[in-house]
Amino acid sequence: MPVEGGSSAAARQAKQKRKSHSLSIRRTNSTEQDRTGLPRDLLEGQESKLPQPLRNNLLDLFGQIEREFETLYIENLESSHSTSQLSQKLKTTYKASTSKIVSSFKATTSRAVCQLVKEYVGHRDGIWDLGITRIHPVVLGTASADHSAMLWSIETGKCLLKYVGHAGSASGDQTAHIWRYMVQLPTPQPVADISQVSCEDEVEFSDKDEGDGDGEGGFSDCPSVRVPVTTLKSHQGVVIAADWLVGGKQVVTASWDRTANLYDVETSDLVHTLTGHDQELTHCCTHPTQRLVVTSSRDTTFRLWDFRDPSIHSVNVFQGHTDTVTSAVFTVADNVVSGSDDRTVKVWDLKNMRSPIATIRTDSAVNRISVSVSQRIIALPHDNRQVRLFDMTGVRLARLPRTNRQGHRRMVCCSVWCEDNPTCNLFTCGFDRQAIGWNINIPALLQEK
Repeated sequence: MPVEGGSSAAARQAKQKRKSHSLSIRRTNSTEQDRTGLPRDLLEGQESKLPQPLRNNLLDLFGQIEREFETLYIENLESSHSTSQLSQKLKTTYKASTSKIVSSFKATTSRAVCQLVKEYVGHRDGIWDLGITRIHPVVLGTASADHSAMLWSIETGKCLLKYVGHAGSASGDQTAHIWRYMVQLPTPQPVADISQVSCEDEVEFSDKDEGDGDGEGGFSDCPSVRVPVTTLKSHQGVVIAADWLVGGKQVVTASWDRTANLYDVETSDLVHTLTGHDQELTHCCTHPTQRLVVTSSRDTTFRLWDFRDPSIHSVNVFQGHTDTVTSAVFTVADNVVSGSDDRTVKVWDLKNMRSPIATIRTDSAVNRISVSVSQRIIALPHDNRQVRLFDMTGVRLARLPRTNRQGHRRMVCCSVWCEDNPTCNLFTCGFDRQAIGWNINIPALLQEK
C-alpha cells in the first residue's frame, strides 16, 4: 500500500480545509442572497482573473457593507422624520412665545412719544457728567474731558458760561472747585418742528456724522470764569464726582484714590475721610432730605454712610454686583438704585438691604443712572449708545430714539431728570461731545404699564 509523504498529506489537508471554507461561504452567501436580493449568480457568472476563494470573500464583504449601509439608511430616515416633527414643534412654540413678548413690548410703548428737543454742542471732548441747578435760574451744567465745565440755557441750547479753572480733565488735577456764576437767560425762541419718533426706532450711525464741536451752540462768544471761590484739596487721585449734602453747607467728593471726602464749604476744611473701598471710586450721591451718602466703586460694592447722628458715623457695605458699580443713587422714598458694568440695575430698600427688591438685566454696561422724583422712572445710559427707561419694579417703559439724524453716537455716560421743565425733562451726555435734552411723555409711558 503506498504511503504519502508528509508534505503531500499537509497539502491535501490544506486543500480540503479551503474547500470546506469555500462551501461554508457559498452556503452563507446563498442565504444572504435570498434575503437581500443581491444578484450573486450574475456576479459569479462574469469572467474574473481573481482566484475563486478570494472573489467569494470579496463578495461576502461587499454584501456585509451593503447591509450595514441599508441599516444606517433606515435609521436615518426614521431619525430625520422624528427630528423634523420636533423641529417643527419647536418653531411653532418659539414663534408663538416671541410674538407674545414682542406684542407686549409694542403695547407698552405704542403710545409713548420721546422727542429729542435740543442738542448742546460746544465741548471739544467727551462729556463725563451733567447736572441741573437746584435754584433759579435753572440751567444745565456739563463737565468734559476737555478740562472745562459749561452752563447752558435749557430752552435755547446757548452756552451761558464756561469754567476753565481746572488743570486736568474732569478734576484730573485732584481738586474740587466751587465757583459762582451770574447768567442772563436768553429769550427762548419758538421750538422748531420736531418729528415725533417712536421710542423703539433705531438706525446705526456712522463715524462721519460726528461734528468737531467748534463754534457751535454759542461756544465762540461764551464768557469764561477761571478763578474758583473755593478749592477743596486732600485727594491723591482724580476727583470723579461731587455732590452737595442736604443744607448746602457741606459737600462730598469721590476720588480714584479709593476715598470720599466730606468738606465744610465755608472754611474748605476736611471734615471726614471715608475709607474702606478696595479700588477706585466711581460715583457719590447724597440723599435729598437726609444726611446720607452712598459711594460706589470698582470693587463691585457700594457703601451707605450715615451722618444723621453727629456722634456716630455708621457705614454699610453692599455686595450685590459682580463688576464695577458705576453709580448708586437715592430716591425720594427709602430706596437706593445701583447700576453696574455687569449689565444690571438693582433696586434696594433702605429698611432691608440684604437683597434687592428688583433686578433689571440689560445687554450693555450701565453708566450713571438717574431716577425721576415724582414718577420714579429710572433712566439707564449704556455703553452701547442706548438710553432706556424702566420703572422701579423692573418693567421696561421705553428706549430713547436713535436714528441717522439724532441721538448719541458714542457711549452715553450720564443721565439726569428735570421734571419741572416744560421743554426738556430728561438730559443725557456722552463721548460724542454733546448733551441732549429730551421731552418724555411720562403719562403715555405709564398709561399702559
